[in-house]
Amino acid sequence: MNLRLLIIVLLLLLVTSEPLVTYSDNSDVEFLVAGNVRITNRLSEGRHSEQSERLFSSFMRRWEIAGASVAVAVDGRLVFARGFGYADTEVPVPAEPYHRFRIASVSKLVTAVAVMKLCEDGRMSLSDKVFGEGGLLNDTLYTNPKDKRVYGITVAHLLGHQGGWTSRYGDHMFITMTIAKQMGRELPLSTQDYIRFALDRNLHFTPGTGRAYSNLGYAILGEVVAGVSGMSYEEYCRKELFEPLGIHDMALGKNLETERLLNEVKYYEHEASIPKFSVYGTKELVPASYGGNDIESLGGAGGWIATAPDLMRLLLAIDGLDDVPDILSQESISRMTDNSNGYAPLGWKSAYGNGVWWRTGFFPGSTAMAKRLPSGVSWVVLLNTSAWNGPELTNDINTLMSRVLMQVKEWPDVDLFRYSLPVPLGDY
Repeated sequence: MNLRLLIIVLLLLLVTSEPLVTYSDNSDVEFLVAGNVRITNRLSEGRHSEQSERLFSSFMRRWEIAGASVAVAVDGRLVFARGFGYADTEVPVPAEPYHRFRIASVSKLVTAVAVMKLCEDGRMSLSDKVFGEGGLLNDTLYTNPKDKRVYGITVAHLLGHQGGWTSRYGDHMFITMTIAKQMGRELPLSTQDYIRFALDRNLHFTPGTGRAYSNLGYAILGEVVAGVSGMSYEEYCRKELFEPLGIHDMALGKNLETERLLNEVKYYEHEASIPKFSVYGTKELVPASYGGNDIESLGGAGGWIATAPDLMRLLLAIDGLDDVPDILSQESISRMTDNSNGYAPLGWKSAYGNGVWWRTGFFPGSTAMAKRLPSGVSWVVLLNTSAWNGPELTNDINTLMSRVLMQVKEWPDVDLFRYSLPVPLGDY
C-alpha cells in the first residue's frame, strides 16, 4: 500500500469527530477495499430499512429484478443508502451501496454538466458551431458532410436534441452491423465511425427547428469535451467534475462480462430478450447486455457506471439548492432546466417549472433513474436488470419511490457521506 496514502487515511480517522469508515475483521490486511472505506448496507439498517425492504422486495419479485441500489438525500444529507437483492446471483453477492451499475442515458446528465463547466471556464460557448471551418470538431475525420446543414449545428442544439437527426431509420448508436456493412469497416466500430456514418447521410430536419431524442448527439458532445479540454472525455469528467465532488467510483464501462470493473454488478435480461450479433464481428448471437450493444462507443451518451451514492453526490451539486455548494453557477443550472429558453432540458430528461427534475436511463440488463424534488429530497435508483416493458419500468420506479417517501415521517439526522473516505479503490 502507498505509505503516504495510508498516513492520510489514518490522520483523517484521528481528527474527525464522527465515523468516516466502516470496518471488517480483516481491515488491517485489506484496508482500502469497498467494505471498509465505502458506505455499506448496515448503515441504513433499522425502521426505514424494514419499510423499504418490504416495498422493494415486492417490486423486485414483480419485475424479476436481481439487484438494486438506492440512495436518498434530504437537504443535502445522504440519509439512506441500501442495496437490495444481488449484485451477482450466481456467486451469490448481495448488493451493497458501493456496487457500481451501468447508468445508461443518465450519462447524458454527466455530459451536459461537463459541457456547461467548459462554457463557464471560457473554453467554449453554447453557440459554438461543432463542425466545419472554425468548428469545435474541425478536423479531417468530420469534413465534407453530405448535408451542408450540418455546419449549422451548435453545442446547444446537441444538448437539446435539436441537431437534426432522428431514429427514423434506427438509432445510429445501435445499428452497428448496418453501419459496418455500409462503411466497409471492420468490427468493433469507434465512436468516430458512428459519427462519420451520420455525416455521410442527410439530416432529417434543419438544426434548431425540431427536437428528436439523439444518442448520437451526446456521443458527439463527448468528442467535443475531449477536443476542447485536451483530455479524454473520461479524464476530463474525472478531474474536473468527479474528484472535486469526492466521487471516485464512476468510470466508463465495458461491453463484456469478462471486462467488468471493480465492484461492478452483473447484468440480467428478462427471459424474452432477443440476442444480437456480437459487435466484435464474431458472428455469434450474444446477450444485448454483453456484447450485443456497443456500450463503449456511446461514451457521453450512455457509457458511465456509478454507485448510487456517487450519482447522488453529482445530483446534489447541480440541484440549485443551498444545502450543498453547486459545481455549476445558478445561471448554468437555470439554463439546463428552464424550458422557456428554447433549449432545455439539457442533460435532464424532464424539468418542470415546479422544481421537479429527473433523468432516466435504460439498457438491456440495466435501468436507472435519478430525481430531484423542490422539497430538498432527491433519490437515485439503479437496477442490474431490465424488464419486459423496457424504459417504461422507470414509471414503476417512480411510483415505488413515492410510496417509500410517503411512509417515512422523519428521516434520521445523519449524513452517510461521512462514512465514506474520498480515496480511489485499488484493484485488491
